[in-house]
Amino acid sequence: MDFYEEDKSLLRRIMNWMVDIILVIVFAWFTVYMFGTEVRIAGNSMNPALESGDVVLMNRLPGVLFGPGRFDLAVFEREDQKTNVKRVIGLPGETVQITGGHIYIDGELLEAGDGLDEVSLAGLAEHPITLGKDEYFLLGDNRESSEDSRFINIGNVKREQIIGTVWIRILPVIRFGLTG
Repeated sequence: MDFYEEDKSLLRRIMNWMVDIILVIVFAWFTVYMFGTEVRIAGNSMNPALESGDVVLMNRLPGVLFGPGRFDLAVFEREDQKTNVKRVIGLPGETVQITGGHIYIDGELLEAGDGLDEVSLAGLAEHPITLGKDEYFLLGDNRESSEDSRFINIGNVKREQIIGTVWIRILPVIRFGLTG
């Protein structure tokens, strides 16, 4: 009888280990899928927050669950299948206009630090742009050298184009840290 109990106990321990290993693998896959997608920054449109050649990790969760918030760095796929990173300025349902070098949201002056509320070239936003229920208005931080929602080839970005938000810069190592 003791031998049978030992076999049963050994089998139970092996099964417990297998379940633990499977759970760890599933958790690791979920974590990497949601938070571990690398995005390489190309160009200078996001200076000084991100520089050309920086490598960041993208968080898919905001895009999947509820969309990005104002001033988040959104990663989106353009119509030509290229991946871009820009800052969220206008949210769904809002009206965005750029007048006199400043951004207005629903007629109110946008207040943001680091010059994020200033724009010299209004582009399409010279006239009020009302965003649809699933559209965002995105701008590069380097407003003088950014192809963004002010121009017809990007325009308003639909929620299904947004694949996540920038979470953390991993390269260069000297600039490692959270972004925003």
